[in-house]
Amino acid sequence: MPVIAAFAVPHPPLIIPEVGHGRERGIQATIDAYAEVGRRIAALEPDVIVISSPHTAMYADYLHIAPGAGARGTFARFGAPQTGCSVDYDEQLVAEICRRADAADIPAGTLGERDRELDWGVLVPLHFIEAGYREHAENGHANTDATPRLRKLPNLPCPIVRLGISGLSPIVHYRLGQIIRDAADALGRRMVYVASGDLSHKLAEDGPYGFAPEGPAFDALTCDAFASGDFLKLLTCDPSLAERAAECGLRSFYIMAGALDRTPVHAELLSHEGPFGVGYGIAAFTPTGDAASDESRAFGEQYIAHHEHELKTLRAQESPWVALARFSLERFILEGRSTDPARDLPAALAERLPRELFSTRSGAFVSLKKYGQLRGCIGTILPTRATLAEEICANAISAGCHDPRFDAVSSDELGELVYDVDVLSTPERVPGPEALDPARYGVIVSTPDGRRGLLLPDLDGVDTVEEQLRIAAQKGRIDLAHDEVTFERFTVTRHL
Repeated sequence: MPVIAAFAVPHPPLIIPEVGHGRERGIQATIDAYAEVGRRIAALEPDVIVISSPHTAMYADYLHIAPGAGARGTFARFGAPQTGCSVDYDEQLVAEICRRADAADIPAGTLGERDRELDWGVLVPLHFIEAGYREHAENGHANTDATPRLRKLPNLPCPIVRLGISGLSPIVHYRLGQIIRDAADALGRRMVYVASGDLSHKLAEDGPYGFAPEGPAFDALTCDAFASGDFLKLLTCDPSLAERAAECGLRSFYIMAGALDRTPVHAELLSHEGPFGVGYGIAAFTPTGDAASDESRAFGEQYIAHHEHELKTLRAQESPWVALARFSLERFILEGRSTDPARDLPAALAERLPRELFSTRSGAFVSLKKYGQLRGCIGTILPTRATLAEEICANAISAGCHDPRFDAVSSDELGELVYDVDVLSTPERVPGPEALDPARYGVIVSTPDGRRGLLLPDLDGVDTVEEQLRIAAQKGRIDLAHDEVTFERFTVTRHL
């Protein structure tokens, strides 16, 4: 059995005594559960520990695996430069994972390393794992080499594999987990998987990130999945819920779930707390049968079926505004032709469109999402076309092909795109931030020299006026502290 145990763990640096200076006592349940994780891993004496962290190199379209013979890291950025860890990497396992990922057309590998040092998403779990090994050795169960290669930094007695997450879909992360499991099996490795990731960062008004009702909801969903071992609940978590909860561990958990694909497990939620406004959950998953033997736990296939049904339902329910935007972009990408909505629409679509689309003029934004992540958004503040229908058609093409933040949408992406169409009211000038509300109003920040930044209302993760203004100003290259600025607000009618 390649995976002998898997654990989901958080990574708050303050849990380390040299960083927390006593504050760590506020999460004692997490400390106790973490110590138990360390003891269990040491007792298992795995051949390799695979750790995924959201703070390792992250790319939108690539899953990074740390290359080389090993690495070190400390908590220097948190004021504890003498506390950290030095590890060896399992280069043979990394090479096998990369080979299998390439064969399966999974975009994963060792390219693009930006920081060789271990990140805190890895250092925190290693701190407790190393302590578990020390305790194990002191109890006479193993003869570990306690001689550090780096002064004052401990060494683990087994190598690790360190990898990050990406902006890719849940199923791609899950499949990477399957590949890791199969690679370990091919090499005869007994592997422990550690999925590092915090839960919601929005559990308390007085916390560092504030409160959102989605925060407790996300933690409840995740803890239920941990306690039951039902990873489908994680894979099908609403991306909007996760975004508004400001979580950082979900995609790490996806990979872990893939490593346990079809494997019967004993699931345990060892602890959950959030006294500092951030959710810390620790869970253990112990295989109770042969790997890949339990078809009821084929969560990857179950997710694909759920996702296809969800997309089919969305298409059946989408508004005429969205159907028009979709038709325009798909026609442009597949046929290279722009759409004149007065003459180019198929009869079934033309009959659905309200007459107001052809009798009114308005600014409009078209937004595209893929797997819950923004894929493009372009619009016009004021009307630039003869009708609103023309405005939507033109802006759909711009969102898909001319948003400078993204490559143009390809034909094989069209089936995964989810559209929003926002029709704007005429902007009105307001005296200042006190007249704004990010849930109700969009904002335009302008300077006398013509710089301008706009942000739509009711966006995932934008909960305060300060955050809304910061993002809008950044888009317009505006310094709110020093530039002379004016504020405008507008409302939108959102069509899904």
